Amino acid sequence: MSFSLYLATVPGYQQMLGAVRGLLDKAEAHCKEKGQDPAALIQAKLAPDMLPFAYQIKSTAVHSIGAIEGLRKGVFSPDRTTPPVDFDGLRAKVSAASEALAQIKPAELDGFMGRDMRFEIGDYRLEFTAENFLLSFSQPNFYFHVTTAYDILRWQGVNLGKRDYLGTPRVKPKA
Repeated sequence: MSFSLYLATVPGYQQMLGAVRGLLDKAEAHCKEKGQDPAALIQAKLAPDMLPFAYQIKSTAVHSIGAIEGLRKGVFSPDRTTPPVDFDGLRAKVSAASEALAQIKPAELDGFMGRDMRFEIGDYRLEFTAENFLLSFSQPNFYFHVTTAYDILRWQGVNLGKRDYLGTPRVKPKA
């Protein structure tokens, strides 16, 4: 079997975005159960120099469908828009990313193999091939932000476990 950029990225994005939706549901339920202000949780950080939970969630969309949109343009720049400020807005961001990913055809993504791709922020630029951009830059960022969102919720006392992080694995269908 030859390498498929689609199979190396999109199914994993979809799995983890499903897990992120579950994290959001559990975080909201936690706030209701504990009488915690949702805004405090949504703005929680692991460290003073890190960005808050809302940014971590937004970045899962940025480094999944946003990265693929960057491939289409040949350039990716970080999304500097303000993240949603409530659970509904965060869920909408994640759902929109997941829905857009579901529309991607494997042939389109696989067709980007070998194409030039550039990351730029201000005057700083990094040149990649499409596959190296996704696999060595954007995908690691995607998993970093999913993990950081999970860790913030755990640190804030939300009852989560490893299964919440993993989401629904892509198991072999029963015969």
